[in-house]
Amino acid sequence: MTAVKLAALGCLLFAPSSPAGEAQIPIAPADNVIQSFAPLVEKSAPAVANIYARKIVHARSQTLDGSAFWRLFRDTLLFGYGRERIENSLGSGVIVRADGIIVTNHHVVEAADGIVAALTDGRVFDAEVLLSDKRTDIAVLRIDTHGEALPFLEFGDSDLVNVGDRILVIGNPYGLGQTVTSGIVSALARTSVGITDFRFFIQTDAATNPGNSGGAQIAMDGKLVGISTAIYSTSGGSQGLGFAIPGNMARMVVETAVQRRPLIRPWIGLSGRRVPPQIAMALGLPTKGVLVTGLYKGGPAAMAGIAAGDIVLSVDGFAVDEPQVLRYRIATRLVGATVRLNLIRNRSRIEIPVSLVPPPDDPPRNDMWLPGFSPLGGARAASLSPALAEEIGVDSGIAGVVLLDVSAGSSADRLGLRAGDIIRTIDGQPIRTVEELAGFRITAFKPWAIGLSRAGEEMTIGSR
Repeated sequence: MTAVKLAALGCLLFAPSSPAGEAQIPIAPADNVIQSFAPLVEKSAPAVANIYARKIVHARSQTLDGSAFWRLFRDTLLFGYGRERIENSLGSGVIVRADGIIVTNHHVVEAADGIVAALTDGRVFDAEVLLSDKRTDIAVLRIDTHGEALPFLEFGDSDLVNVGDRILVIGNPYGLGQTVTSGIVSALARTSVGITDFRFFIQTDAATNPGNSGGAQIAMDGKLVGISTAIYSTSGGSQGLGFAIPGNMARMVVETAVQRRPLIRPWIGLSGRRVPPQIAMALGLPTKGVLVTGLYKGGPAAMAGIAAGDIVLSVDGFAVDEPQVLRYRIATRLVGATVRLNLIRNRSRIEIPVSLVPPPDDPPRNDMWLPGFSPLGGARAASLSPALAEEIGVDSGIAGVVLLDVSAGSSADRLGLRAGDIIRTIDGQPIRTVEELAGFRITAFKPWAIGLSRAGEEMTIGSR
């Protein structure tokens, strides 16, 4: 009786009477509510495998790094004694082709000496890594099925996922075996999460725990729309904040791996920044978009007619509100494709098609350690080309010399330089090659200044 009264009260609360002609919010009939996920789980679960990666390590690593982000597979079982031991990591994987192609996370199989995939029917296979990409945190494995077709999940279009959609998560948390949880999509495009280089994620509130890495996030139509990659946690367990790599990104990596091609990401040849809200409001411009601040001479964007000062609003109809989102939209396309950029120029909307090409390796990187007599001695540097920029995940529209490594206690270290810094100028003069940087000398009693870019911020280091 009590339950019946509560249900009736709910109807009164959510469907009040209203004056004639006033619009009312429709309420979904009860028979449209999903009562059980069992049919969907029965169809999907056989395509999700447990992944066991065996690694030989030579020094004990700090498993708990104290940060809020945890790699989902980091709860490991450690064996062995002394300086060398065997570490077994636990994760999940999704069969995406009947001939034994499995997608999982790069961090699950990174540096593995042996990988095993265990299916739900009890069969166990040795797995071969076809491609493992750190920047997307996606790895593609193959198992030899001897011609037998395996159950698999078909990729869905992750761009059609909306906040509020129901979603299933299937994986191998804590090595307990296959587990199914459900929830809703909480947010999209979480670009502040620094887990992969592209920082574009589907966020869900479904319970996700260590071991779910590489597992499936499945839409209600049974299609694979995401690959679990990380959780936000202060305790190591699920707190309702799970992040997944969009299926469209994973599909691009899988297609490249299956065709045995090198993973070459398309390049557009522009750099930009978020539109400053104060400037946008003052000029009556949109507060969301990417302000074009630089163009690579002869690059696709420049050749298509895009100009500095343009504001990019969308790519192929998908809104972009910051540079990371723009990079993601380009990265999910293939080399040779054409994208449509909708932008604002002089307060007018225009659309410009841009053809995507491989990033050029010019100037040659000439990777070298700078000599000890250089003020930057102890730094490993390379001339920054668009191709190198794409490899290491920095803005390909910036010219300069990137520091790939800085030895502790070296001259470069004492100056406060870090790996990833891009040296752009010395005493106001542009620096574009390693040779130019290696020729830099400090003259006694003469002030000097090094202009650099660090994590997108411009700064100067020099004498006072």
